[in-house]
Amino acid sequence: MTSKSAAVYHYLDIGRLGRGEVVKLFMKDAGIDFTEDRFPWDKTWPQKSKALQNQGLTRTGKVPVLEYQGLILSQHIPILRYISRDLGSYDGETNREKYVVDSVADIYIDWRSQWVANLGTKTDQYKDEVVPEYYRVLALYYSDNSGPYLLGDKITYADFAVYQSIDNDRRTGTLPTSLPKSLINLQEAIENRPNIAGYIKENSY
Repeated sequence: MTSKSAAVYHYLDIGRLGRGEVVKLFMKDAGIDFTEDRFPWDKTWPQKSKALQNQGLTRTGKVPVLEYQGLILSQHIPILRYISRDLGSYDGETNREKYVVDSVADIYIDWRSQWVANLGTKTDQYKDEVVPEYYRVLALYYSDNSGPYLLGDKITYADFAVYQSIDNDRRTGTLPTSLPKSLINLQEAIENRPNIAGYIKENSY
């Protein structure tokens, strides 16, 4: 386990794809210093996954895993929630705001399970039904405030997850030809945030 002054992020070496990128963007935005430990996504992964379990770095054999402040954190959305609470930021201030943020995060989780299931073969149902409905529902939440973020001018951990879903659908060719204006505003706002703008520009492939 790392010391409390260091953070180590363990994830797969798959570029900008996947849930792990959400945590990475979040930490960059929050100014958290961390080092990365990336694993090849190939035939060696099952053996490496088992080794990580034996080391006590992951109970499920899955990543991302973050060594943070003397703790081992897993599951990307709970990681984001934990750090948000630790920082006292990136979350709603009232119980109602926290509910909205958690609701959108759950909607994202539902989308992600469908996205992963369609990585190998992109079905017409996913492209023509699941994806349009996902962004339609998100737009309802993002239209409740003036934006660009879910809670208006206050960015939350859920905004990074939603941004990642847009980016991942674009990379897999499953993004709708047009997005609701509120989600375009979110995308632009995330990509222009000072701590992550350079990283996104350099890794836009």
